[in-house]
Amino acid sequence: MQKKDLPKEIPVFPLSNFIIFPKTTVPLNIFEPRYLDMVNDAMKSNKFIGMIQPKTSSDQMDIPSLHDVGCLGKITTFRETEDGRILIELKGIIRFKNLEEIKSNKKYRTLKVDFSDYYNDLEEQKEEIKFSDLELIFKGLKSLFEKKGFIINWKSLEKQSLNETINALAMASPFSLEEKQILLESVNLNIRKQKISEILSTYTFDEFNNTTLQ
Repeated sequence: MQKKDLPKEIPVFPLSNFIIFPKTTVPLNIFEPRYLDMVNDAMKSNKFIGMIQPKTSSDQMDIPSLHDVGCLGKITTFRETEDGRILIELKGIIRFKNLEEIKSNKKYRTLKVDFSDYYNDLEEQKEEIKFSDLELIFKGLKSLFEKKGFIINWKSLEKQSLNETINALAMASPFSLEEKQILLESVNLNIRKQKISEILSTYTFDEFNNTTLQ
């Protein structure tokens, strides 16, 4: 993907407590009519969809305001089901800054975006972190994931690059909406690793009843 190929306007899928990072892939089950329209429209054009978190949950506001930073994704697989759903895989390309919302007659939302702060997402990043640097993070996350009932294939994660591993953990973590947004907006991999450590330090485990305190 080159800078010249990036769109200036993108349809967006506001999803609470969900983030996607560049060079990671996530499956999505699309069933709401407006997002079925969005995916079908994207398939007819450049296959781009922006993922961005709302600042408030959708049940609190009809049209929630959106965060300033999201991530552009490209549809890599597409399958329609017999019950009318669409199953896609979305690959993260580059983060974007939300400039303004564009008024349209579409049922889904569209944003004018800027990618200039995140052009490094398009480059192959040299890994400056060792797996040994992640041991404490792995230990803390394993404990937290277990308490929250999350199941993670740790052996599979360890086979990935460090970039993919840190981003996958950030995406799958049981952190709050605000904490995940902090991770998304972290400038680079090193800072993202540091932020995960800082967030983990706010979670303490009670030694007597083994419950998570925050």
